[in-house]
Amino acid sequence: MLTVAAARPSPYTFDPSTTALLVIDMQRDFLEPGGFGESLGNDVGQLRRTIAPLTALLAGARAAGLSVVHTREGHLPDLSDCPPAKLNRGLPSKRIGDPGPKGRILVRGEYGHDIVDELSPLPGEPVIDKPGKGAFYATGLDALLADQQIRSLLVTGVTTEVCVHTTVREANDRGYECLVLADCVGSYFPEFQRVGLDMIAAQGGIFGWVADSTDVLAVLPTTPVLQPSS
Repeated sequence: MLTVAAARPSPYTFDPSTTALLVIDMQRDFLEPGGFGESLGNDVGQLRRTIAPLTALLAGARAAGLSVVHTREGHLPDLSDCPPAKLNRGLPSKRIGDPGPKGRILVRGEYGHDIVDELSPLPGEPVIDKPGKGAFYATGLDALLADQQIRSLLVTGVTTEVCVHTTVREANDRGYECLVLADCVGSYFPEFQRVGLDMIAAQGGIFGWVADSTDVLAVLPTTPVLQPSS
């Protein structure tokens, strides 16, 4: 067992053989200059600051043999999996499925829907395409984690107050112990970032724990751990 002593609200202990690194929605539509997120007036620099620490964390997790799972938010080309409550949000011409700077907005298979080059999944790393904010809704993520006997999640990605928060809440309800890496999650809005992280660790860790990626890297082994047999 490994312990991240600097986590809040208390030290976070995890078994690397039953822990996965979850990388949420690090997609071009959200992070790249000239993309959908920036077209809405957002400062993508607030999200792009996560790329460097997440790159280092990915390398450390892979070296330690941790399971790595990526997610992408997006919809089928015919939008049949996008409910009206989501489809009709936003200004006309800037809604899901509309032509955007990097292809149709949040549509699977479009250039903007894919993960940024710096964090490209390696062969064999699962990529979960999700139609909702949470990574468990209408996906096979829970079954995938159960098959690998995963009980702890190191959570990274964007945005902190939306897809990260929703996923952590879903994970908590399913019994996963979540550690959110503060420097590897990002929001377009600094205040949402601060409050979102505080909410996770509040009341004795009501949804999970919060720490920096350097705290995790300091305790990760440098050689692969033995994964449990399924």
